[in-house]
Amino acid sequence: MTDNNTKYALVTGATSGIGLELAKLLASNGYNLAIVGRNQETLDKTAAELQVHGVKIAAFNKNLFYQDDVYSLYAELKVSNISPSILINAAGQGLYGKFEQTDLNREIDIINLNVIAVMILTKLFIKDRADKGPGKILNLASIASTAPGPWHSVYHGTKSFILSWSEAIREELKNSGITVTALLPGPTSTDFFNKALMNDSKIMEDWENFSSAEDVAKDGYKAMMNGDDKIISGIRNKLTVAMSNISTDTMAAHRMGEMQKPKSEKE
Repeated sequence: MTDNNTKYALVTGATSGIGLELAKLLASNGYNLAIVGRNQETLDKTAAELQVHGVKIAAFNKNLFYQDDVYSLYAELKVSNISPSILINAAGQGLYGKFEQTDLNREIDIINLNVIAVMILTKLFIKDRADKGPGKILNLASIASTAPGPWHSVYHGTKSFILSWSEAIREELKNSGITVTALLPGPTSTDFFNKALMNDSKIMEDWENFSSAEDVAKDGYKAMMNGDDKIISGIRNKLTVAMSNISTDTMAAHRMGEMQKPKSEKE
């Protein structure tokens, strides 16, 4: 890596959680960063934190719920002469509750963020890299992608899409120099569950055993740099996925429903 403009990584969800830890790893390894977030104050604070690594930080205040903001992000990258060689799609949200009772508008926003924004950014990244050399894509999936998720159904559905689609385009791109890696963490100690209104879920009773965002990011970063197809982060999560793989969908859905139902729900 000799040209500064090829040393940029674009990271969504870079102001907190796994996305922030991935941004730190990239910066510590000499990558300039284009970071994306919805809150300017938080973006500025994150940029200052990352600049201690001596790299350039370009911050973009965008709401990836909206397609116009996704497209304008890449337009502004071009104006800034930034052509990232790494794309990390880490932004994502969930919404807890029975589907018949949850807010449809918010679920549509979640699909726009978890799926549509990821698709758009990935397509624009691939087209931009076509004549510029190798590239790496890391898509944040989840072990939720491997089983139906009662009480969190839309989130599980979006992550199932991300995993399947990532594996498909990886095959399409295998001779292009662009690799696609899916990161599958399990429950991680970030603000995700609070934002998803999951504090009453039984899964929160195991909070002390949740993975750290730092450990998940390290696994994802290593897998991406190796060009691996996917990485399940954490031994417990590998066992969970193994159990899902040998279960029927009905059994897996029941097991996940028992894990995620409200604490107040009777056995």
